[in-house]
Amino acid sequence: MSQDTTLTLHVPEPTGRPGHETDFSFLHLAPAGAVRRPAVDAAPIDTSDLAYTLIRVLDNDGNAVGPWAPQISAELLREGMLAMLKTRVFDTRMVIAQRQKKMSFYMQSLGEEAIGSAHALALRDGDMCFPTYRQQSILMARKVALVDLICQLLSNERDPLKGRQLPVLYSVRDAGFFTISGNLATQFVQAVGWAMASAIKGDSKIASGWIGDGSTAESDFNTALTFAHVYRAPVVLNVVNNQWAISTFQSFAGGESTTFAARGVGSGIASLRVDGNDFLAVYAASQWAAERARCNLGPTLIEWVTYRAGPHSTSDDPSRYRPADDWAHYPLGDPIARMKQHLIALGIWSEQEHEDTRKALEAEVIAAQKEAERYGTLSNGHIPSADSMFEDVYKEMPAHLRDQLQQVNELKKLQA
Repeated sequence: MSQDTTLTLHVPEPTGRPGHETDFSFLHLAPAGAVRRPAVDAAPIDTSDLAYTLIRVLDNDGNAVGPWAPQISAELLREGMLAMLKTRVFDTRMVIAQRQKKMSFYMQSLGEEAIGSAHALALRDGDMCFPTYRQQSILMARKVALVDLICQLLSNERDPLKGRQLPVLYSVRDAGFFTISGNLATQFVQAVGWAMASAIKGDSKIASGWIGDGSTAESDFNTALTFAHVYRAPVVLNVVNNQWAISTFQSFAGGESTTFAARGVGSGIASLRVDGNDFLAVYAASQWAAERARCNLGPTLIEWVTYRAGPHSTSDDPSRYRPADDWAHYPLGDPIARMKQHLIALGIWSEQEHEDTRKALEAEVIAAQKEAERYGTLSNGHIPSADSMFEDVYKEMPAHLRDQLQQVNELKKLQA
């Protein structure tokens, strides 16, 4: 080649822009049931091929096929459907509440409901999830009280976090849901550290860390992989590749000529690339990874391939940077519709039951919202007392804070 070749810099571009239909051929799909299922004790290097293909169970007719098809009861399948439906209904109602100015903003998980729901059901009580802001389906699967969640969104006087967290940054320790951090990628290293501590204590609980495709560009991602690999931490490392980090396509985080799962293999970690819109595939892969962790076989990195069907948040307009009807053309479909097809084929669900269940869940969410709004919304000013800012900071309140608290109380008396 000529030594005079001019150097150029490659700038990634998405395969679709407003007005131009997206070409989804970059996903590198595999037919349902076609990908092998290795033994749980497989060496990380022996999962290399699984980091570049796509594990799928549900075929186009709703049948569970292939070696990853899990042995799962009808009761658990129905529980999974309820969790997914509840998540979608909850998201819809909360977006409406935000538009009514009852809360400052909201982030929904439209199109990603299968991932958190199935993963949560594959874990055990006591396992700790370190989520991002789009895993509310974990909370639905673990049946956390809706009133508490809505009060947190409203930052009202019954907010269990006392107005100290932005909406959707939940913290529910009893449900194995670690406090969400607004700083991206921090939860990945926290999950590895928690898992290491569990092992040091000789416990049996494992951790599950979560990150988005965009956040893999943060240094914390690589730090977490290094520690997880070196110490064989009992942790499942989940990368939710929904293709977009706000308005930035996943190729800007390095997903253009490789996969995010491949980064795990390169770090000495068993890795899987899974259809995140396939409830059964999510459940099976989560079980496989959890068993590895519990058997001291080390961490597993799973890339969940899905699509963010809605805006990044209520502050975002995705039609400005991608085709408005993108999700309708996404080849892996709607996770709820696929699950419904499967359950109907098994004879344990019906179109009528689906609609009746959706309406019942909507009534449940509306009732919980009305109860939560009794304690205030963003628009009517019912917020935690100013006294609460002095609580939960020190085990014993120091003198200077006691003085400040006294001043606050004196000021309140004057204003009364």
